[in-house]
Amino acid sequence: MNWLSDPQIWIALTTLTALEVVLGIDNVVFISILAGKLAPEERERARKLGLALAMLMRIALLLSLAWIIRLTSPLFTVLSNDISGRDLVLLVGGLFLIAKSTHEMHDRLEGEEGEKSLRVRPSMRSVLTQIVLLDIVFSLDSVITAVGMVEEVAVMVAAVVIAVGTMLVFARAISEFVERHPTIKMLALSFLLLIGVALIGEGLDRHIPKGYIYFAMAFSLGVEMLNLRVRARAAAVHLRQPYVSEAGKPPASD
Repeated sequence: MNWLSDPQIWIALTTLTALEVVLGIDNVVFISILAGKLAPEERERARKLGLALAMLMRIALLLSLAWIIRLTSPLFTVLSNDISGRDLVLLVGGLFLIAKSTHEMHDRLEGEEGEKSLRVRPSMRSVLTQIVLLDIVFSLDSVITAVGMVEEVAVMVAAVVIAVGTMLVFARAISEFVERHPTIKMLALSFLLLIGVALIGEGLDRHIPKGYIYFAMAFSLGVEMLNLRVRARAAAVHLRQPYVSEAGKPPASD
């Protein structure tokens, strides 16, 4: 336990925790969108269970480092590309994320309001199943990043626990904000679509630097926040304007 007194360990823990939080944002967004389909009284439970499952999955993967290392060994070759177990997980996860995001976008754009009220809400089990499937993909990416940065497994586990605890604190606020603003929800689905494409690229050994992806996401989010502020200001100005009748005159006071 002498490594606990090593300042380099604490620096690594802080850096890895921050990185785990950043890598977990897309996970929180996905969980928020899926939980939003449940009844209001079930959403908070689904968010907490989803993040708890993500934490347990990452810790289990960290405790199975030998298996993780074997996942990077090539299994077969397709068009001169070596495909490993990790590549297969990323490819399947990317395709699932693209399909799910596209389906959600279609519902938002083409679905009729009258139909939505008639649809049966998904069950907690089906939502958690979808969360677990994506947790596997996001956890694998997160764990491989952690293994490349730190040697001590205890530090990796501590970083994961702290990161998930941080996400639990902000998960509800993020979910409510996404639900209140339909354009933010569409933007979040676009982010998930982008991440799905990036996962497929990773699976085919076409690495897209994450800095580019996160910069594009941050820039788009910044523009949308400005749009929300402009719309809020315009709505406030409209409410302050006095009512004008069809004759062009303000209504007579009593």
